[in-house]
Amino acid sequence: MSKVVGFVLKRSMPEALDALALAQRLSPDCRFLIEKEGHHALANPPQGVEAVDQETFAKEVDLVVVLGGDGTLIHAASLLQDRVVPIQGVNLGRVGFLAEFPLDDFEETYPRALADEFKHVDRMRLDVEVSRNGDVVLGRRILNDAVVAQLAMARIAQFKVHFGGRLVTSLRGDGLIVSTPTGSTAYNLAAGGPILTPGLEAIAVTPICPHAVTQRPLVLKPGEVLEISLESDNTVFVTLDGQYGHEFVRGDKMKVQRAPSTTRLLCYPGRSYFRTLRTKLGWGES
Repeated sequence: MSKVVGFVLKRSMPEALDALALAQRLSPDCRFLIEKEGHHALANPPQGVEAVDQETFAKEVDLVVVLGGDGTLIHAASLLQDRVVPIQGVNLGRVGFLAEFPLDDFEETYPRALADEFKHVDRMRLDVEVSRNGDVVLGRRILNDAVVAQLAMARIAQFKVHFGGRLVTSLRGDGLIVSTPTGSTAYNLAAGGPILTPGLEAIAVTPICPHAVTQRPLVLKPGEVLEISLESDNTVFVTLDGQYGHEFVRGDKMKVQRAPSTTRLLCYPGRSYFRTLRTKLGWGES
């Protein structure tokens, strides 16, 4: 039985289209899908490639191949809100922290990905809801992080943080980052948060420029609901995975909890997470 392969492309890069054409030659019996709309859609899809809506894409694919960078991979993960489908991340970007597979090896690794020959890691995701007066105004399942931050330079904001219905802290500062282990090496790390290894079941809560130096990053076991509310008159903004956002005003609440489904990333053979930290991020170098 032939497989359905979904491609998520960084369309500005000719290498992505070349790799898609190569995949068609390597697996002529497969059905190929791409997105019909959005930043990763193609105005003129190649012959034999179907442009479909996101619902069809998520429902029918057996394998997702990402041809781009980490941002493209995070977008691909967002398409699979409910299903766990293997993702082969082929790096065409600068860092390639999540997209582990080199483009030069694609001719060899793509058929092996189709044959399910690679190990994988299941990355924890979070379900995030932003509500106003009891109505949900933004809700997504995310792989990376949820950020509540100032829109522009303004007076300091005040937040309250609850976990499992219990008060954790009142925080004055520029905002908060709530990240998964996957997102811990992104904005969270830049803000002084901890690195969480991929297999952990944990959430990092990192203040952005807190007024009190004693308010440090916190790591939580994701068994209960984390809630963040704005207690001042500032207007801040919630951003989910850097792709979806909504204004956040006094009285709004953001609830975060562990998602029931994960993101499944195929692993490039011989790649060590800690080696990637050292080589891609310069971690531990003096």
